[in-house]
Amino acid sequence: MNRPNKNCALMLLILSGTVLAQAPAQPAAAGAPAQPPQDTSMSYFVTSVGLGKGANLGGLAGADAHCKSLAEAAGVKGKTWHAYLSTTGAGSVNAKDRIGKGPWYNANGVLVARSVEHLHYSNVLLTKETSVTEKKGIVNGVGDTPNQHDMLTGSNPDGTATTMTCSNWTSDADTPDLKAMLGHLDRKGGGPMAESWNSAHSSRGCSQDSLKASGGNGYYYCFATGE
Repeated sequence: MNRPNKNCALMLLILSGTVLAQAPAQPAAAGAPAQPPQDTSMSYFVTSVGLGKGANLGGLAGADAHCKSLAEAAGVKGKTWHAYLSTTGAGSVNAKDRIGKGPWYNANGVLVARSVEHLHYSNVLLTKETSVTEKKGIVNGVGDTPNQHDMLTGSNPDGTATTMTCSNWTSDADTPDLKAMLGHLDRKGGGPMAESWNSAHSSRGCSQDSLKASGGNGYYYCFATGE
């Protein structure tokens, strides 16, 4: 006598499940702010040309101005650009503290680092192929002629300053006490930390010829600060 009631209950359960499955998804809560799309325009590049004066870049101000000039010539305007360079002495600056918070994208819109921490401690995205110039060009590295993979940084692996900054990027002299810390753009080559993009080895001096002799050409990294 109870079998029909059981059948009816089963049919109601099936119909209820069908209705719930077909119910439209509830919209997001009213007033929730929409997330703006991520800006993937160029915010990181390697200088395609140096200033031609070795490590004398006119100090940080001159280096930053060169970054801005190259970026704007490539069509990227309205951004604040800082060179990835450290300085020492009074008013010293760590390179990691002057480049903003990230994320950073190259001229091809490819992510190269999500944050300052990622850039220095867990980053595997910086390579010869991703560290392109503002013109999307690939800089010569190990195996190319001439090799130009040495990047001026004046920095330790963690982005803090070393004492090797060629008088805070104001000297192109070749004297025993003047050198620059260099990174390897392609993360290959010689030196105590050959795979380091920002602290591979020191230069032989500060002149253009000395930079060329060890595999460089006075190039360096530029980052948009996001300001």
